[in-house]
Amino acid sequence: MPVVQTARFAALAVAAAGLLAVTTAAQSKPQGVTYRSPSGTTLRLMLDETNLGAEASVGEITFPPNSDSGEHSHGAIEIFYIVSGELEHVVNGKSQILTPGMSGFVKPPDKVRHKTGPAGAKAVVVWVPGEEGRRVASRWTKEP
Repeated sequence: MPVVQTARFAALAVAAAGLLAVTTAAQSKPQGVTYRSPSGTTLRLMLDETNLGAEASVGEITFPPNSDSGEHSHGAIEIFYIVSGELEHVVNGKSQILTPGMSGFVKPPDKVRHKTGPAGAKAVVVWVPGEEGRRVASRWTKEP
């Protein structure tokens, strides 16, 4: 997928996630399937190949207080939009503090690390292409 088309699709996915957040607030049961990492981070995968297609995955990710993901990489573009809390987003050793209303991204083969302080952080996460969301979720435990 060309870069301009990928960026356009990612922007649409973020807008869709915002609409989903408003819609979900009005529903009794949140949309999507929730997964939990061994460190306690949760991912509620709302849009994926089952409803959107393979182009992107959109989820809500919640990092617990004082967490550190450790350095890792993704096989896709990863975009965060911070909803609450504060996330230290470290890409290739360069740190950026993301607060509500801010976004950050990482592209393959960059190395990334996500760290939180005492408040933890909640973000909308978008992966383009979308199989990365399923790959992340496959290593975590599905919540009931």
